[in-house]
Amino acid sequence: MLKVKQVSFAYNKIAVLEDISFELKKGEHLAVMGESGCGKSTLLKIIYGLLQTQEGEIRWGNRKVRGPLYKLLPGEQFMKYLSQEFDLMPYTTVEENISEFLSVFYPEELKSRTDELLRMIELEAFAKQKVKNLSGGQQQRVALARVLAQKPELLLLDEPFSHIDNFRKNNLRRNLFDYIQREGISCITATHDQHDVLPFADRVIVLRDRQIIADSPILELYDKPGNLYIASLFGEANRIPIQIMKSYADTRRTIIVYANEFKVAFRSGLRVEVKKSYPMGSHFLVRGDYEGHLVHFHSERALTPGSQVFLNISLETINKRLHTQKPESDE
Repeated sequence: MLKVKQVSFAYNKIAVLEDISFELKKGEHLAVMGESGCGKSTLLKIIYGLLQTQEGEIRWGNRKVRGPLYKLLPGEQFMKYLSQEFDLMPYTTVEENISEFLSVFYPEELKSRTDELLRMIELEAFAKQKVKNLSGGQQQRVALARVLAQKPELLLLDEPFSHIDNFRKNNLRRNLFDYIQREGISCITATHDQHDVLPFADRVIVLRDRQIIADSPILELYDKPGNLYIASLFGEANRIPIQIMKSYADTRRTIIVYANEFKVAFRSGLRVEVKKSYPMGSHFLVRGDYEGHLVHFHSERALTPGSQVFLNISLETINKRLHTQKPESDE
């Protein structure tokens, strides 16, 4: 089990993280989310031992993870860290990069393990290619396989799909996280992309203003985000005064509504003037205006700018959000 206890860190006296505490169970997949600069990458570097904490400590079970003041070479044997800068050997082949740390005394196991990881990253056809001749996305896939080769107990992933083409991301995500789950590897994924973690992570912590502002099962947090900042990490979201939707409701309350939770009607509901429709493939994302307030919602078809429609929200969604949001929230 990983234990992060009251960790604080600053760059040149500028605080980045303050009093960060959480635990990670064996085999659990934790997502770390937040806007750029919130400290996601810094947190992973601290856990791995690349940065020295000003306060607090990191433990794996009963073992203390030490930073660069105490260790010449960062990291522990039980954990692997995939940073946004790939640690590859450019003048050797893909398969040589993956198998570098595997024992040559067991050639059959070495080949089987290397082939398994090549299949996972879908680079079997490039096994004999030198890494320097690969694209950035292909190199990132090799780096993924390389950190998995030694079967770490804890895997730290920093934006693991940032360089990979969109058409390959979905399959690679499934391959990687299914593999991690099968092997019982504990994992922390730092990302700003909900598609990296929403279908795969067990739990999420959200960083903002140097601190953890949420720590919940990921689907629970998606369903009950609490404020607009958290909801916006998962997609287009709106903060709507509840009395506009239900006249009998407390006029001080607002609720968070995802764009896909609105239902478009043409007779009653929240009256919205259409500003622009954006084609998204399976639907249109529509930007509208109600009484000077911007609102985003989904529509099955493009709507004409200047036209008016009505938006409705299910009673189930209203009740769910009213029970999890504070009155008069500015988030």
